[in-house]
Amino acid sequence: MTAKDIPSVIRILKSEVKRLKTPYVTEVSEAKDPFRVLVSCIISLRTKDETTRQASERLFALADTPEAVSRLDEKTIERAIFPAGFYRTKARTIRGIARELISKYHSQVPDEIDELLRLKGVGRKTANLVVTMGFGKPGICVDTHVHRITNRWGLVSTKTPEETEFALRDKLPKRYWIEINDLLVTYGQNVCSPVSPFCSRCRISESCPRRGVGKSR
Repeated sequence: MTAKDIPSVIRILKSEVKRLKTPYVTEVSEAKDPFRVLVSCIISLRTKDETTRQASERLFALADTPEAVSRLDEKTIERAIFPAGFYRTKARTIRGIARELISKYHSQVPDEIDELLRLKGVGRKTANLVVTMGFGKPGICVDTHVHRITNRWGLVSTKTPEETEFALRDKLPKRYWIEINDLLVTYGQNVCSPVSPFCSRCRISESCPRRGVGKSR
């Protein structure tokens, strides 16, 4: 797949994802609350989407602002987000971020990637997601789905999500930056799965070299 294929591929993806289940963090972003986007993204790391949904909603029922979260003790946060992966570490991270937002940012989530990266526990994936989904600003959020699928397409040839982000910044037209994560996470969860993807029902299969794909359905 080459850069010239991207517009048609994006059109197909937009059409296809309408019938697929939307990732929880995307639903959260519709409320235009960057703090909720930030917290739900942290919970989602190495965690299935449905678990992320349930864990986030339990926590937000208790607290959904930096001030309210900072008043919770770690054990309470742990109980709310269990069984999200690494829930103890995430509870400590979420509480720490809430306190840091209060002390350094007047309780406001920063809208710049470099500032978000100053928050302990926030990596490039989370920072980009908050900037794009929370603020609607340009950025490319690369999670495992974006990394895997764009390499399968042959659009990039990278070893890590961070390498993929910077490669896509060069190859992907800026008008697609914000939506690429949402599209590929949804597609990756439902069609272009990590193991044995559903190539037989993929409308992009004719232009996809399927790099790294062994068995498919």
